[in-house]
Amino acid sequence: MIKQIAVENRRWGIKRIRGELLKLEILVNKGTIRHYMWSARREFPPPHHGQTWATFLVNHASDTWACDFVQTYDVCFRSIFLFFIIEHGSRRVVSVGITRSPNDVWLAQQMREATPFGVGLWFLIGDNAANYGTLFEHAVAGAAIELIYTPPYAPKANALCERFVGSVRRECLDFALRTDLERSLGPSCRARVRDLLQSCPSASRHRSTDPGARKGDSTANANRKVIGLPILHGLHPDYRWAA
Repeated sequence: MIKQIAVENRRWGIKRIRGELLKLEILVNKGTIRHYMWSARREFPPPHHGQTWATFLVNHASDTWACDFVQTYDVCFRSIFLFFIIEHGSRRVVSVGITRSPNDVWLAQQMREATPFGVGLWFLIGDNAANYGTLFEHAVAGAAIELIYTPPYAPKANALCERFVGSVRRECLDFALRTDLERSLGPSCRARVRDLLQSCPSASRHRSTDPGARKGDSTANANRKVIGLPILHGLHPDYRWAA
C-alpha cells in the first residue's frame, strides 16, 4: 500500500502518506514509510515529459548556432580572447573574432556582422559569461534569434563549442607564441578553421569533410600513394591520394 500511494502521488511526503494510511486505520511507523516510499520511487521512476536537451539539439540542428570564448596569451603574457560562432547542423564556423577586450559593445558588433541580412536562424546557445550584456542581447533579438543561456557548471550543454575551442587550443594556440598576437593570430586561426573543416573528419558532422577539399577518385589503388600535406605551417599533416 505504501509503494502504491508513493508511486501514484509523487508529490506526497511521509506525513501525507501516513495520514492517508491512518484514514484506512493502518498505523505505520514513519521510518517504515520512508523506506518503502523511496524504494518504490527508485523502482518506478516518473515518466519523462517533453524532449531532452539532446533531442532539442538534434531536432533544431540546422537552425541553431553556438558561441563561446577561448582565452590565450601573447609572449608578454597579456590576455587575448577569441570568440567563435558555430552552426550545429553543419559544424560550419560562422564567425571568428579576436580582441583583447571582449566587452558588450564588441560582442554586439560581432553578432551584427554574423547576421548582416538575416539568416533564418532560430536559436543561439551561449554560456553564462559576464561578457554577454544588454547590447549583445539586443543584437541577437534584432536578428530575430532566441538567445539560450546554458545552466551554470554544465559544459555539456554547449558541448559542440567546448569541443571545438579545445581542438583549436590543442592543435593551434598551444604552438603559437608571438609578440604581435592580434595581427598574426587572426590569419592563423582562420587558417585553422579552414583546415579543420576541410581535413579533420572528427570536426565535421557524420565524420565527413569538405567535398571541395579533396578531388579525384577516393578508391584505394595499388599504383597510388598517400601523401601528407603540411597545414598550419607544418604543425599537422593532411593525408590525400597522390596525383
